[in-house]
Amino acid sequence: MRELIRKLVETYGPSGAEQQIRAVIRAEVEPLAEELRVDPLGSLIVRRRGRGEGKRIVLAAHMDEIGVMVTYVDEKGFARFTRIGGVSALTCVGARVAFSNGDVGVIGIEEKREDKSKLPRLEQLFIDVGATGRDDCNVAVGDTAVFVQPFVCVDRAQGARLIAKALDDRIGCAVLIETLRRLEQTAYDTYFVFSVQEETTLSGARTSAYGIEPDLAIAVDVTDTGDKPECRPMAVELGKGPAVKVQDSGMIAHPVVRDLLVQRAKKAGIPYQMEVLEGGTTDASEMQLVRAGVPAGCLSIPCRYIHTPSEMVDERDVENSVRLLLEVLRAA
Repeated sequence: MRELIRKLVETYGPSGAEQQIRAVIRAEVEPLAEELRVDPLGSLIVRRRGRGEGKRIVLAAHMDEIGVMVTYVDEKGFARFTRIGGVSALTCVGARVAFSNGDVGVIGIEEKREDKSKLPRLEQLFIDVGATGRDDCNVAVGDTAVFVQPFVCVDRAQGARLIAKALDDRIGCAVLIETLRRLEQTAYDTYFVFSVQEETTLSGARTSAYGIEPDLAIAVDVTDTGDKPECRPMAVELGKGPAVKVQDSGMIAHPVVRDLLVQRAKKAGIPYQMEVLEGGTTDASEMQLVRAGVPAGCLSIPCRYIHTPSEMVDERDVENSVRLLLEVLRAA
């Protein structure tokens, strides 16, 4: 899966501009799809028919990533910007960003700040694309950019650690693609949804689920960990298995979905963890609210440094996420 993950994380695709990453994912899944469509908002939906029970399951991972959007270009060609999704000024300074046209810029910080001991504010940052003036600048107001970082695999005796930008949630997309590759037969119709705009409005999964009207929905996304120095206590660690969500700031997972994931993990001997996330939510929180309501939950991949240019996951957790989803679908 490493080359698949590399391809996904290194592709441009901020919220609202997912065309490039959608094309990459489409090329991977089209040979595996019985039906494939792009819905009006831009989410990619792949259907695999079941054995005829008539029920529908949605597996959803969002293909968009965090980024920045230009708000103003000054006379010297420096661009001011706002955030797309959960971007922190703290992790921006010195980072590189790439625009859809291929231009690369460096995020700089104003030198004449009143108190340099304080954390910078986003309005004190700017993007330097190397222009000599406004007329020489190839980016304009409304243009979007994403962080630039290469994919790195760090092999360890107990398992590899994968480091990249946009693992939130390209790693979930990779899990869905690999599950689709290995899936042989399932009782229910299964819809693999690669959703748009999760980082901003969660609207892609909401509209996709409305159109599918599933009987059960599972989001596949990343979650925070409690295994870093002096961090907020959390019972999730890298390498200890995918996490079954109990609650986050946007939802309480439906007990049917939560118990299904736990039971299938136990039966197959797949390591898993239980997740209570105090900040943040996923596509599941919106899918559960469509129409008359959908039993929804989330399978989470432990991830360090979420919403920074260098996120980290454990390759074993990724593989075990695929294994667990296959157990759910085979036993459905």
